[in-house]
Amino acid sequence: MNVYVGLTDWSWYDFLRDHDMREVNFWQPSGRSFRSLQEGELFLFKLKASQGGRIAGGGFFVTATTTSIDWAWRAFGTENGVNNLAQLSDAIWRYKSSGGRPDANVNITSIILTDVFYFDDADWFDISSIWSRYIQTGKTFRGDDAAHLVEQVQLRLSGTAAIIAPANLEGSVPAARQGFVVGMSKHRIGQGGFRTLVADAYHRRCAITGERTVPVLQAAHIKSFAADGPNAVNNGILLRSDLHALFDSGYVTIEDDLRVVVSPRLHDDFGNGKDYYPYHGRRLAVVPDQSILRPAREYLDWHHENVFLG
Repeated sequence: MNVYVGLTDWSWYDFLRDHDMREVNFWQPSGRSFRSLQEGELFLFKLKASQGGRIAGGGFFVTATTTSIDWAWRAFGTENGVNNLAQLSDAIWRYKSSGGRPDANVNITSIILTDVFYFDDADWFDISSIWSRYIQTGKTFRGDDAAHLVEQVQLRLSGTAAIIAPANLEGSVPAARQGFVVGMSKHRIGQGGFRTLVADAYHRRCAITGERTVPVLQAAHIKSFAADGPNAVNNGILLRSDLHALFDSGYVTIEDDLRVVVSPRLHDDFGNGKDYYPYHGRRLAVVPDQSILRPAREYLDWHHENVFLG
């Protein structure tokens, strides 16, 4: 079990706490990869010394990726801790040492957290005994230190629905501190996490056309969220925005063998469709590398039976 403690910007934390955001993007301006946690492990917010320097909340790690500021805004919106894209660019640029004007196409590190929690001010706790003032961005804790941090969180969140699944840490921490492993099964991925995971799985290319111009790409649910479709990668597909609209309205679907089907209704209803019929019968141009992430048959069948205008 690992626990990561990240130095946290006060304005980011205060904005998200005021809006009670439960999924957030803990962005870092570096654009470097983040490999300190496994899915479901605990990420804690440590305020800077000027705001007390204590642990003020945290969340559960979903994934981390390198992406543009623009994509971070389109995926997470106000879950980035700001009101708009311009504020996000300005906030990130204040931390960059490269100078120049804010550029929404510059890459940042997005650390996606879910089931985020915010402590009351009276419950903030100090970790100065295991923290160095020379740490610039954050630190990973293991063993006894990690177990102690999780225990402190557990004490503050007792009585809530958020937290800790049974442990299997025998031999790694004292018996009195076993039982504090965080289980991902208890934590639902939100819309921002879904969009980002789908985009990464499809290498940020449209599944049908191979288009790689990021501003026109959107993560589509195969079984709609309104119909209780899950925020799971195998219930998602990355599509160009016009194809997303056609997919959601039933003029395009995907067969179980991952071939594209374009409905004759497209021509019947609009007297056109010449840009889309060439894709009919083609296999998807891009699919996730891992078969477990590819569109699941149950969701494809649902779309064909309930949405497609055959």
